Parts: sequence; C-alpha cells; structure tokens
Amino acid sequence: MRLSPPHPSLPTPWAQAPEASLTQLPDWTLDPCPPLIWSLAGTDSGGGAGLSADTRAAAALGVHLCPVVAAVTAQHSCAVQAVYPLPAAQIRAQLQALEADMPPRVIKTGLLASVAAIEALVEVLDRLRAQAEVALVVDPVLGATAGGAAFADEALLQAYRERLLPRCTLLTPNRAEAERLLGVPADSLSIPALARGLQQRGAQAVCITGGDERALPGSGELALDWVQTRLPQGGQPVCGWLALPRLPSLHHHGSGCSFASAAAAALARGFVLPDALILAKMLTWQAVRAGHAAGAGAGPVRATADFIANSQAMPVMSQGDEEALERSSLGRWVQVLRGSAAPGADFAPGLYGITEEASQIQALAASGQFAHLQLRIKTRSDDAALPAALRLALRQAGACRLWINDHWRLALAEGARHLHLGQEDWAALLPQEREQLLAGVATGELGLGLSSHSLWELARARALAPSYIACGPVWPTRTKDMPWHPQGLAQLGWWCRMAGRPVVAIGGLLSPAQTQATAAQGASASCVVRALAEGPDSWRQHAQAFAQGRLEAGKTGLG
Repeated sequence: MRLSPPHPSLPTPWAQAPEASLTQLPDWTLDPCPPLIWSLAGTDSGGGAGLSADTRAAAALGVHLCPVVAAVTAQHSCAVQAVYPLPAAQIRAQLQALEADMPPRVIKTGLLASVAAIEALVEVLDRLRAQAEVALVVDPVLGATAGGAAFADEALLQAYRERLLPRCTLLTPNRAEAERLLGVPADSLSIPALARGLQQRGAQAVCITGGDERALPGSGELALDWVQTRLPQGGQPVCGWLALPRLPSLHHHGSGCSFASAAAAALARGFVLPDALILAKMLTWQAVRAGHAAGAGAGPVRATADFIANSQAMPVMSQGDEEALERSSLGRWVQVLRGSAAPGADFAPGLYGITEEASQIQALAASGQFAHLQLRIKTRSDDAALPAALRLALRQAGACRLWINDHWRLALAEGARHLHLGQEDWAALLPQEREQLLAGVATGELGLGLSSHSLWELARARALAPSYIACGPVWPTRTKDMPWHPQGLAQLGWWCRMAGRPVVAIGGLLSPAQTQATAAQGASASCVVRALAEGPDSWRQHAQAFAQGRLEAGKTGLG
C-alpha cells in the first residue's frame, strides 16, 4: 500500500526531544504554540452545546479555538426557547478581524441559522484558500435534540447544499440531518448510501454519527458511526463503521459539537481524516461518559485531555465493504471492546525474526533465541518453487512459531497454522475467506497477525481480534518502502496500551539497545530483520536485550 505524502498517526512533540526521552505521549495542552481553528457557531446560554462545547473539545487537544458567533440562543437543559441570528455585518466583521491577524488551519461550523452567515463564511474562506490550505468541517446543526426546535428552513438547506458542501472537507451530520440535506424521506436510504450521496453533493468526507436516538436497528449495545473518506491526494478510500459501547448516560448535550470540533482540532494538528475521526470518536465517548447534570434535562458532556490515555475509548472499525451489520461481526466487536475476545493462538513474548529465505529457518530456530519467525517470500503464488520452500520452512521451524506472510491459501494447504497479513491483503479477501480465517482464530486452531501503521488501521485490526498486531515502522527502515512516518517509542508504548492484543514492534530495530527499548515500552515481541545476517552472536544480544526490556516493562507496569 502506497500513500502520498507520508503522514503521521500520532503527532510528534512540538519541540522534538531526544529519542530516548520519549517515554510518554506529548501533553497537547502544554503546547507553547497551539494550532488555530475558528468555530462559526451559536452560543448556548446553558453552556452545554455550541461554542461552549467547541471550546472544551479544542482545549482537550491543545488547540486554540477562536469563537465566531453566528447566532445567540436562549436555552436551558430542557429546550431551546429562541434563536437570534446575528446580522451579516456583525458576522463578517468577526471573520475579517480574525482573517487579518489569526488565520486558521481549520474552520468548523455549527449552528449558522441564516443564509447570511453562510455567505459571509464563503467569502472569507475563498480568500483564505487562495493563500493557504484551510480545511472546512461542517456540523450541520439543523435542529435541537432537546425540545425538537428546527433551525433551518428550505432556503438555508439550499445554501448548505450549494455553498458549503462543495467546499466541505468533512461533514458530520446525524442520520436525520443527512436525510434533510439530501432531501430524502426518513429511513429511505441506508446510512452508507446517505454518506455517498453527500459526497456526490461535494463533501470530500462524511461521517454520519450514530449516537442519537435513531440508533441503527440491530446495533444493540454499540454506538456506530459510518466513515466515508479517503487518504490525501487521491489516495485510497477509507470507509467503515466506527464502534464503541453505547453509553446509558442521560447527559449528552453537546456531543455532536464536541465530535466535530475534535475532528477539526485533530486535522489542525496534522492528522489525516480517518485518524482525526478516530480521535474525535474517542474524545466524544469519554466526554459523554463524564457528562454531568446542569439542570432538569440532559446535561453537558465534558471533554478532557486524558481521553487519549483511556484504552476503553479506543474504537474498532469495520472493513469498507462491511456495510451490512452482521451478527457475527457485532458480537466480535462487543467482545473486543469488553476485553473478552478469545485470544486465539497463544502468543509467547520474545524476539521475532523475519527472513525471505526458507533455508535460513533451521539455523534461526535451532539457535533458541527466537520465539517467532516469519517467512516473507515476495514472489508470485504460482511460483513452482514456492510449495517446496514452504514445506521446508515448516519442517525446520521446530518449536519456534513460524508465521507465513502472504500466500495464505498455499500455506494452509502445506500445513501452516500461523499467518501474517497486511491490511490490504485482508481487505482483498472474499467475505467467506475472512470468516474461514476468523473461525480458526476464534477456536485457537489458527494464529493471525495483522499489520498496522495508523490509528484507523489499529482500529481495523482490533476489530478482528487477531493473535497480535504489528506496529511500525518504529524507526526509519530501508528494508521496505514505507510511506508512513516512523512511530517512535512513545507511540509504540501507546499502541501497546490501546491495542488490547499483543503488539509486535517492527521497523528500524538495528541495535540491541533499540530492541530493549521497544520491549520496555510493552511490546510483546520485537522484530529484527537485518540483524539476521549478523550471525548468532547478534541474535543472542538482541534476545538478551529483549529480556532486559521486558523486565523494565514489568517494573513500570507496561509489561
């Protein structure tokens, strides 16, 4: 899989520290030069939604939010009693003042309440985009959840369709708002079809949120959002369901505003859209869980910066072609999110060697330094020599666990019971092939390892409850053309805490010190490639370094 340009999963600290000191994720709230975003939205006199929620969500990601008032509302926790759109001149004056001194990386919209607000925004946005890239996140607030007040007439809906959607980087409606924007009857289209329809109207990416009262039939205890986006500069589509447990909290006022603002803040921090939506899902879920009463009705959600460290907030994500909600998938997601998914094949901690040579397996396995070996033969599956190479490797692996990369059908036919697949390899499987492999994993008859390089790939790998998830590249590597930014130790440690599965550190591990450092971050295995050519002394040094790192991880609670 090739992405252009390279992009990060989690951002590096604003002032790059020496690699050895990166033992924690950066605290975004202490950023001395936070990115700027604008929010053109309404005020909430009850302090729950609108600009109040936007500011809290942006602050949790360490982003400076400039609040631009488009409308003033009179509301409390039970109902919206009145909405007062600001005159166009006042909206334009706010935007022009910011344009002169505080240009944004991202503009987010909420309650606009008038065509004049849209026209004022479009004027400034077009001028800004003539000078630099500015993303536009549109949260189409068309009505109030509390009390059912409507905020948009047909003229305003038409302005959304004609003026905002063609300029929109990300659109975040709920199902009812998506149907109103498309002008279709309720429940006449599936949620993925609604998202595609909105993309056809001009939105680059769409996330239809599912936390409202119109939960998907059959979704049970899960809150599901549909993501319809793609990676930068004409890259591959990234689509699928994002799932976390549905929370029983009555206090959810401002959840939609928080989600859109968190996505805008993450975009301002340099995340690609799919990763920004993962972070928005995490922040909003924890904010709902921390919601509190502030009146007789639904209280406000409370976004906090510590959402990034909460492993319970890490969602799972489906494949893009899994639009229908299958009972087997929903059940597996629930198990993963509860932390009760079957572990599949036991995964022993230790050194993990990758070789392209089947003839090398015997010496590596006999050395006793490797808990795992991977045979990665990059050749056509119809290569006449491939079956014999697989048989040789499987026969010589002995007690060492041998993972076969690619050629999974032939590998199973030759007796392999441990497979490693890249995300693109898994996506290319037929549904029945996926079910065949997952059934073997669930019963422990088959081991399955999956690669991951970004937040959304981690969420997808988690959804399958594999035997392990590979995280990489940890450091730059020349053994494979990698379009991803190196993760670094801090992000590897975060992967280990959030994955809910054993994590294999891969990419750029050249010295025993690096192997030790990855193990100290909590990696269940550390992957060496070039060290295999250095001989048994090097293998032993890496194995000893891994064992020492595991001891350190145990002392710090990471192991």
